[in-house]
Amino acid sequence: MAIGGEMAEANGSRARDESCSLIGVLPPLYPEWLGDRTFSELHRVRFPYVVGEMATGIATTEMVIAAARNGLLGFYGSAGLTPERVERAIDEIEAALAPDQLSWGANLIHSPNEPAMEDAMVDLFLRRGVARVSASAFMALSPAIVRYAASGLQIDSAGEIFRSRYVFAKVSRPEVAAHFMAPPPAEVLSLLLSRRQITPAEARLAARIPVAEDITAEADSGGHTDNRPLTALLPVISSLRDRLAAEHRFTRPIRIGAAGGLGTPSAVAAAFGLGAAYVLTGSINQSACEAGTSAAVKQMLARADLADVVMAPAADMFELGVKVQVLKRGTLFAVRAAQLYQIYAEHAGLDALPPAVTAWLEKEIFRAPLSEIWAKCVQFWSQRDPRQLERAQAHPKHEMALVFRWYLGNGSRWAITGDPERTMDYQIWCGPSMGAFNTWVRGTFLAEPAARTVAQIAFSLLEGAAIVTRAQQLRTFGAPVPARAFDYRPRPLS
Repeated sequence: MAIGGEMAEANGSRARDESCSLIGVLPPLYPEWLGDRTFSELHRVRFPYVVGEMATGIATTEMVIAAARNGLLGFYGSAGLTPERVERAIDEIEAALAPDQLSWGANLIHSPNEPAMEDAMVDLFLRRGVARVSASAFMALSPAIVRYAASGLQIDSAGEIFRSRYVFAKVSRPEVAAHFMAPPPAEVLSLLLSRRQITPAEARLAARIPVAEDITAEADSGGHTDNRPLTALLPVISSLRDRLAAEHRFTRPIRIGAAGGLGTPSAVAAAFGLGAAYVLTGSINQSACEAGTSAAVKQMLARADLADVVMAPAADMFELGVKVQVLKRGTLFAVRAAQLYQIYAEHAGLDALPPAVTAWLEKEIFRAPLSEIWAKCVQFWSQRDPRQLERAQAHPKHEMALVFRWYLGNGSRWAITGDPERTMDYQIWCGPSMGAFNTWVRGTFLAEPAARTVAQIAFSLLEGAAIVTRAQQLRTFGAPVPARAFDYRPRPLS
């Protein structure tokens, strides 16, 4: 494409070509400018890019620290971990970052079967001053997330409501987004007041603003997902935002971010083109050097193709029939998990299972007698939530669910530790963005996981998105833009 007598190549380099003539001029475009500037200003980041939380510490402290040091926003993967371990992670992050490096947070996953765990996490976040929380897997507002959002609200010197804590709501349905883009229900605020978990002043201020001002529209992604296409989901969420903002007369913007399927520069550029204030990546970071999973899993992810993902029953919401998206290639986890759910749906309890089914479970799935697995469940739940054992004693079907959830939960642990005896049982949360990323970097230095740092991945996607966006701008002005201008290839950080 001709720009002032120079030929701009797809990789950003320029070669002199005196035969070219000036046909138009575009101002510079930097990756920092792709999203909503208010996002970067408020959350103290250079780039409108979030390194998303991957559960059970796969989004490690190292990943969060690297994100913050490179002008990105990172969330620690606290879902599935104990408050004690999460507090140690907070210690590590705070010790590694300067006092003014505040662009980080932690995950709060909705736990309808374990509300006490959700409360304990919020207790920890408030006590330790964690200023940003990414709320995921919520189907409705819980008192815990409302308490976090309302705590610390006050009026600043300009007479405006000041937040000291920010909720990032990851949603994949408009009806869920609506809960977060509106003030908390009066009955929830009243409950928190009766428990003395918020002050009357905080309750009055919370009733005037949305629960969250950063809404991440999560399309087809790894883990919990509704498999929605981003091009359908984000415009609907944005339209809902506009309607609710007008209805409640909000004076501050609600930003809509994009997540799911973002594995190439073109996909990132498309998300910003849809109006996303920021982008969030998840699956592709799981193959990064800083990711808290095994080398074996990183190699499996680096070989994944676009269609190598499948839905499987979720460990945390097994009894509700909720599913998560996982890697299919190289593991039988999804098939075996689906078989467990079918058995659960068809039988009243472990004692009601046909002998042949019990024998198959003990040989192929658990590799131990079911009584032994139940003993491990008793040991685990007696420390985490004894009420689960009380319920299992009264309801044999719940006992069966806890035993089956043992396999589902350990599937992710075996993957993280790289247990060679359980490769076929690895549960690896993964969306189609992983295959798209691998296709894009094939034949480049990023083909191998050893080169995939979280910063390198982010900067490659952002720089490529800026170049693709400029190429599209030129094309809309009638310039003859070659196809290679949209094929940005990653280059190492200098």
